[in-house]
Amino acid sequence: MDAVDLLLHPVRMRIVHAMSGGRTLTTSQLCDLLPDVSKATVYRHVGLLADGGLLEVAGEHRTRGAVERRYRLHRARAAVDAETAASVSVEDHRRVFAVAMATLLAEYNAYLDRNGADPVADLVGYRQHAIWLSEEERAAMIEELREVIAPRMRHDPSPERTRHLLSPILFPAEEAPARTPGER
Repeated sequence: MDAVDLLLHPVRMRIVHAMSGGRTLTTSQLCDLLPDVSKATVYRHVGLLADGGLLEVAGEHRTRGAVERRYRLHRARAAVDAETAASVSVEDHRRVFAVAMATLLAEYNAYLDRNGADPVADLVGYRQHAIWLSEEERAAMIEELREVIAPRMRHDPSPERTRHLLSPILFPAEEAPARTPGER
């Protein structure tokens, strides 16, 4: 199974999210982070991700007679590059978006199910805004968002940091206006 197929599952995407930030976690620790997913399901998907090279063994130790592995995310394998994204069909894009939305919904429900979940205090945001952009304005906005988001993606986990999910979604809600000949 290639990396794209491996990522096209909500549980595997949640595991990838949980492993972000250079974390090394055992499957048992992942089960604690995904309490709404059965342990057997987490173990199965960790195995698939490890077999596919998206997770690598960072260490092993014996716990109660069993070998417990600590896994680390292989970041380069867990990302879909622009060339791959450009090569997939519209139906594949539909599948990818559906998995992203299913993953987001599962993560949000898991958050709400936690004791003490407080969307107001936690500044949870899920707004949608209709904005009008030319191609140049859209490109500039995407670059500005990258400049704001990318440095924060490199933050390492620490006691004062909480892992958050940020899911920017941008697509045209209407057909683009007709262009005149020679217009870019």
